[in-house]
Amino acid sequence: MNNSLLTDAFFNRLHSSVLPIEDAETLPPECYTDSAFYEFEKEALFSHEWLCAGRESWAAEPGDYFTTSIIGEPIIVVRDRDGVLRAMSAVCQHRAMLVAEGSGNTRGFVCPYHHWTYALDGKLVSAPAMDKTCNFDKSEFNLPEFKVEVWLGFIFIHFDTDAPPLSPRLEAVAEAIAPYDLANTEGPRPEPGTRFEWNWKVMFENNNDGYHANRLHQGPLHDFVPSRLASFPELPEGTAGYLRFNGTTHPDASFNATQKALFPLFPNLTEERRNQMLFTNIPPTLSLILSCDMVIYLIVRADGPETFTMDTGVLFAPGAMADPAFGHRLDMTMSTAMEIMAQDQHVDGLIQVGLRSRFAKRGRYSWQEGAQRQLNGWLVPRYQACWERLRKQQQVN
Repeated sequence: MNNSLLTDAFFNRLHSSVLPIEDAETLPPECYTDSAFYEFEKEALFSHEWLCAGRESWAAEPGDYFTTSIIGEPIIVVRDRDGVLRAMSAVCQHRAMLVAEGSGNTRGFVCPYHHWTYALDGKLVSAPAMDKTCNFDKSEFNLPEFKVEVWLGFIFIHFDTDAPPLSPRLEAVAEAIAPYDLANTEGPRPEPGTRFEWNWKVMFENNNDGYHANRLHQGPLHDFVPSRLASFPELPEGTAGYLRFNGTTHPDASFNATQKALFPLFPNLTEERRNQMLFTNIPPTLSLILSCDMVIYLIVRADGPETFTMDTGVLFAPGAMADPAFGHRLDMTMSTAMEIMAQDQHVDGLIQVGLRSRFAKRGRYSWQEGAQRQLNGWLVPRYQACWERLRKQQQVN
C-alpha cells in the first residue's frame, strides 16, 4: 500500500471487518504488510493507547530500572528514591545517545557519550563544560516523562501524560480474571525478548484463536482444549480488552505431557474455572494465557510493519517457586509450551508470506474466530477516528 491508498474509500471498507461474526471479513492484507499503514497505525494506536512495558516486580526497589522499546521508542522504567514508579525516554537530550541499557539498580543515569547525568526522576542534574553555552537552562533538557499505571501487576505506559486512566476500561476483564489474583502472582524474570518477522496483529490473532487450537496443535500436548468448547463473551462497549473462554476435556488441565497441573492451583478458582482455560488480550501489547496452575504472558512490542519483539513470561500462585522441584517442573512445562509456540510461530511466519501475495484476499470467519472479530472491533474504530482527525488537520492546513 502506498500513501495514495490511504483514502476515505479504504477506511470505509474496514466497516465490513466489524460486522457480526457471521458476516464479517478479515482486514485488508495491506494492514499487515505496508510501511505507510504502519506509520499511520503508530499514530492511530500506539501514540494514544496504554502500552504494557513489563511487570512491577521488575522494578521493585528504589533505584531498580529496566529498559524496553515500543515502536522504536527507547524507554526506561525506574523506581525512584521515594518509591514512585516512573517511565521516561532513554534518549539523552544532548545528542540522542541512549542513557541506559538492560536493567539493574542505579543512583542515576549517566550518558556514556558526554556524561550528561540525569536523576531517577529524569531531571538533568549535570552537563559538563556547558558553562560557555549561551542561554543554556538545564531544566529545559530533562528526559521526557510518560504516564504510568499498574494494572494487576503489569506496568502500562502512555506517551500522553494527560491520558485518561486505563483501569476503568478494564473492569470487565479484571472481573473475569480475578480468580487468578495476578497482582500477587510470582514468576521468574523473562529472558530478553525475541524478535519475529511478522506483523504484530498476526501474533495477537494467533494468541487468541480458538479455531486452530486442536487442528494445528492436534495431539497429546494440546488436544484437551478443543476448539468446539471455545466461547467469546460480549463485554461492555469501550472495554479495552477482550476474552476467550475455552473448556477443557478434564479438570485442572495444563500444558505439559501429563495434561495435568504440576504447580499449586490458583486458590480462588471455582470448579467451573478448573474445567476451562482463559485467553485475554489487552491490545496492542499484552496477551495472557491463563490455566489452572500457570499464566503465560506475552508482551508484544511492534517495531516495524512486519516485525515485533516479544517478551514471554510465566506467573504462578504465591509460594509455587519455593518448591525444591519448581525448576524441574518448569522445565517440563516450558518444553511443552515451547513446542506448541514453535508450531504457532512457523504458521505465523507463513501467514506473513501469504499476506504479501497478490492473491491474498479478505477472508471470512468461523464462529470459532470470535476473538479475531473482537480485535477488529478494537482496531477499526481507532483507525477510522484517526483518519478523520488527520483529514480535518489537512483541511485546516
